[in-house]
Amino acid sequence: MTSAAGDTSAAGRLERMVRQVQAQARVPAVSAAVHRADRPLWTCTAGGTGNDTALDEQTRFRIGSVTKTFTAVLVLQCRDDGLLDLDDPLHRHLDLPAHGELTVRRLLSHTAGLQREPYGDVWDTLRAPDTDQLINELARAERVLPTGRRYHYSNLGMALLGHLVGRVRGGSWVEVLTERVLTPLGLTATTAAPGPRAATGFLVDAYSDEAHPEPPTDFGAVGPAAQLWSTATDMARWAAFLADPAALDAAGRVLAPATLDEMRWPVTVTDEAVWAGGFGLGLILVPQGERVVHVGHDGAMPGFLAGAYGRRGGEGTPGAFGAAVLGSSGTAVELLELPHRLLAAAVEHDPADIDPWRPGDPAPPDLRGLLGRWWGEGFEYVFSWHEGALRARGAGDPPGKPPAVFAPVPDQPDVLRTVSGRENGELLRLTRDAAGVVVRMHWATYRFTRRQETFDGFDFRG
Repeated sequence: MTSAAGDTSAAGRLERMVRQVQAQARVPAVSAAVHRADRPLWTCTAGGTGNDTALDEQTRFRIGSVTKTFTAVLVLQCRDDGLLDLDDPLHRHLDLPAHGELTVRRLLSHTAGLQREPYGDVWDTLRAPDTDQLINELARAERVLPTGRRYHYSNLGMALLGHLVGRVRGGSWVEVLTERVLTPLGLTATTAAPGPRAATGFLVDAYSDEAHPEPPTDFGAVGPAAQLWSTATDMARWAAFLADPAALDAAGRVLAPATLDEMRWPVTVTDEAVWAGGFGLGLILVPQGERVVHVGHDGAMPGFLAGAYGRRGGEGTPGAFGAAVLGSSGTAVELLELPHRLLAAAVEHDPADIDPWRPGDPAPPDLRGLLGRWWGEGFEYVFSWHEGALRARGAGDPPGKPPAVFAPVPDQPDVLRTVSGRENGELLRLTRDAAGVVVRMHWATYRFTRRQETFDGFDFRG
């Protein structure tokens, strides 16, 4: 790709950002990509592989803990297929000498309290255990915190989940991953082995320009936590899937959009004082302000750093919007901020097109009479019909706050269930007078009336 010097286009701005990080953070090789539904794939590479292969879009890098997002999706697939429950203890599916009482959900959210790594000094020896050794030595691994006490990151926990997936599916973790995720989504460059087109990973000397090659490593039974290699183009597509699965998997072959919603719901913050990031079910959540969140994961292995994040919410955000940055330095932490910067810059300088409003169908006759303003708990709400559904918003809600959305409850006339937004899951019950006019509603058991009332039903405005 040619130099972006003087190029003020959106693509030129992104390229300049990548090249600045590569030069200033002294990264031997950087590969970046931005995926979005409304524009061609954007890619950029800078530097060299450190070996006799050319650096291009097909160069593979170690993605480290971004691997965990794949394992998490496999676990949720098992749940959706009825093979397990997220609150199952591990011993229901695995024969373990210890820690079998820990639940799938706790391990996914890093709140189980299990120690970070398998037993032994794996980062000294760079020899990861095989599956038998991992299980046999589990009794020597500590529960370093009470379960549910707080966030504590654990590669060991995710390795156990990968082993569980293989056990309940009847294959290895790699086999299940390839068949059920990589192939359906077309992630053909994502593999457990580096292949012939891989960049060399380096430790760049802090006080000189020397770059020391890092030794190749195979993570063995801990592979479900950090084994994979990939390209920036594959990872940008994967990040877009995590943010907007319906756009890339309309049939839900990999995972239903509602399940990704569940995975993206925050379970814990990573810092009790600075709520700048959190974990859902295997996914890192990074708030960006203005109701925007980036969802994905970072990765680090000897000689490599990676980040892959999709963007949700906010004005100008297109569908299927994800960015990935892969680099061949193990210490250039600037790489980990770059996906977030690329997503923000792409929206700022090339926002999604604005779709024109078009008239739609009217509300059903039995609901038209309840549209308009209602009062509940002393506050005013507006009920409306948009995009084929009944909605409700607080009269003072900011424009970007999602409304509550309702769906009819089968075989229960005048009863609807909140399916998203405020009071999600709660019922809305309608009360009609003799003429069939809705005169009162109860939402999550709170009374809603056409005029402001006290809790005992007195209309103080006469």
